[in-house]
Amino acid sequence: MAYQTINPYTNEVEKTFENTTDEELEQTLATAHQLYLGWRKHNDLEERKQVILNLGHILRERREEYATIMTKDMGKLIGEAEGEVDLCASFCDYYVAHADKFLAPDIIATTSGRAKVIKQSLGTLVAVEPWNFPFYQIARVFIPNFIVGNPMILKDASNCPASAQAFADAVKEAGAPEGSLTNLFLSYDQVNKAIADKRVAGVCLTGSERGGATVAKEAGANLKKNTMELGGNDAFIILDDADWDLVAKVAPVARLYNAGQVCTSSKRFIVLEKDYDRFLEIMKDAFSKVKMGDPLDPSTTLAPLSSKKAKDKLQGQVDLAVKNGAKVYYGNKPVDLEGQFFMPTILTDITPDNPIFDTEMFGPVASVYKVKSEEEAIELANNSSYGLGNTVFSKDYDHAERVAAKIETGMSWINAGWASLPELPFGGVKNSGYGRELSSYGIDEFMNKHLIYEARQ
Repeated sequence: MAYQTINPYTNEVEKTFENTTDEELEQTLATAHQLYLGWRKHNDLEERKQVILNLGHILRERREEYATIMTKDMGKLIGEAEGEVDLCASFCDYYVAHADKFLAPDIIATTSGRAKVIKQSLGTLVAVEPWNFPFYQIARVFIPNFIVGNPMILKDASNCPASAQAFADAVKEAGAPEGSLTNLFLSYDQVNKAIADKRVAGVCLTGSERGGATVAKEAGANLKKNTMELGGNDAFIILDDADWDLVAKVAPVARLYNAGQVCTSSKRFIVLEKDYDRFLEIMKDAFSKVKMGDPLDPSTTLAPLSSKKAKDKLQGQVDLAVKNGAKVYYGNKPVDLEGQFFMPTILTDITPDNPIFDTEMFGPVASVYKVKSEEEAIELANNSSYGLGNTVFSKDYDHAERVAAKIETGMSWINAGWASLPELPFGGVKNSGYGRELSSYGIDEFMNKHLIYEARQ
């Protein structure tokens, strides 16, 4: 597996990284395990909190530098990349502010004696992370686990190695002990070897269903705790009482942000038949006005896809959808630019027997569905093997909440596109995975809830 930055705007190889040797992996495992044992013995929570405060300061101070690295790695707009750095810095603030509360013992009410649950680290973790948010994906697993006292070995996507190394270097610069976060350029066999190692306590992954199944299989074979975030095919439901000015503002962005390469992007737009044509025109108008170009130019509004492989895959999915009866309402034309650009596209008439019906399309392609009733909208939203996020639009919050509660998903947003904040748990159900990241739920995932009990004599 070649780890290299191929700028998706220029198509040029900017940097290549040497693969990790087995000896380097072994040294990393040994160092991380000794660090875990030291943290268990001495706690060092205050020192870890200070490291995370330092990390937040470094992220803010070098915001433009880090954003540029991400943009060159995978093509995202520079403004989106800068926002990603800001979000990671907010994670630092949040977990330091709440660390004492999250790690405080829970007193158990019982008349049989005295009982409490203390919160302890588990050990070294392996994190397998994707390319679409090169800093965010690392930060949301590393920061809470570092606070707990779990060292982490990072295997990041092969097409954004510069970002992964930059984040790991920032952690080291913040004062983290060696072994706290080690970025390794691993092969898949080495990932499995690390998961199986007795010094590793668990594994977290964000990625494809195929990748998740492979890693979960290895984790299960070795009885290792694991969490999975495996993408989605999120529904965007527009109810009869929706605010259409707000719909027109939010819906296009909900699909085009990060060039549509977001697990929680709205991908299936479900509209009542009376509003169907109106919605299609709104999306067409917005899609036709994007400006494709250099993602480092603040005036660019749609970035290239992350790689030629990603572009070819998306084109193949659109072609397959059309071959099986879908209609192209807008887009699906070649883009006369050198980078890996994909024209924003709107598909309609996707029937349940179309192979794309239950497939995640990772890019600027919106699938629009027409329904006769709210009940049909709910049924269609739930007719998916995925269950990550969901959006409901209604002027009546209680109405929207009732509908949201009926959707089989891990997260629902009302009158807004997807969002990620440190205090909000992130995760899904069904083929979108299991476990949660961020908030108090995220810090709990790889924590030993150790019961201490004395029976009444």
